[in-house]
Amino acid sequence: MATPCSASHKLLQMGTKIVVVGRNYAAHAKEMGTVVPTEPVLFFKPTSSYLENGGTIEVPHSLESLHPEVELAVVIGRKARDVPEADAMDYVGGYAVALDMTAREIQASAKAAGLPWTLSKGQDTFTPISSVLPTSMVPDPDNLELWLKVDGETRQKGSTKDTIFKIPFLISHISSMMTLLEGDVILTGTPPGVGPVKVGQKITAGITGLLDVHFNVEKRRRPESC
Repeated sequence: MATPCSASHKLLQMGTKIVVVGRNYAAHAKEMGTVVPTEPVLFFKPTSSYLENGGTIEVPHSLESLHPEVELAVVIGRKARDVPEADAMDYVGGYAVALDMTAREIQASAKAAGLPWTLSKGQDTFTPISSVLPTSMVPDPDNLELWLKVDGETRQKGSTKDTIFKIPFLISHISSMMTLLEGDVILTGTPPGVGPVKVGQKITAGITGLLDVHFNVEKRRRPESC
């Protein structure tokens, strides 16, 4: 396994936003019963949702389960605005593996009402993430195997070669609308195989041959009353 660089990991502490690309694997779009997009589907998660490797994912009081979605995270290395696709990779500062934790019941209700997905995606601990690998350790980000297991059982396994929209296009497209700052993260989509994880289960995930992460799943503690 590669050893993440501490200097690169500091990028995450500098970031201002997490931009997530929805339905970027055709097979995942189909399993969710949605159309395969012709342009990137984007939404935000707050950086306060980050959870470091080894931490505990918290299931909100009103829910019994969450859906983890393993994704390749692209960490921006310098300010990017109106970046040409041909130059986009020069703005990448590193890579990580992340989980886009999803409260599916909340998301379904929001979709049905035509409301944003923020509450289903952006709560505390809903973006577990690894340390950052420098670009030198990831020579071909378009050919990485991502995997996720729950209690040792494989749930997801897929390759970044199957993404619809590739990293250079995503950086160029996103930076044409909003400035990407140093430390910002783009989550590039999840392969098929998503399903629920419940309190008491353990999640492991990773990029084959590069790194892996592990997280416990517990119920969020209710605040103590005065």
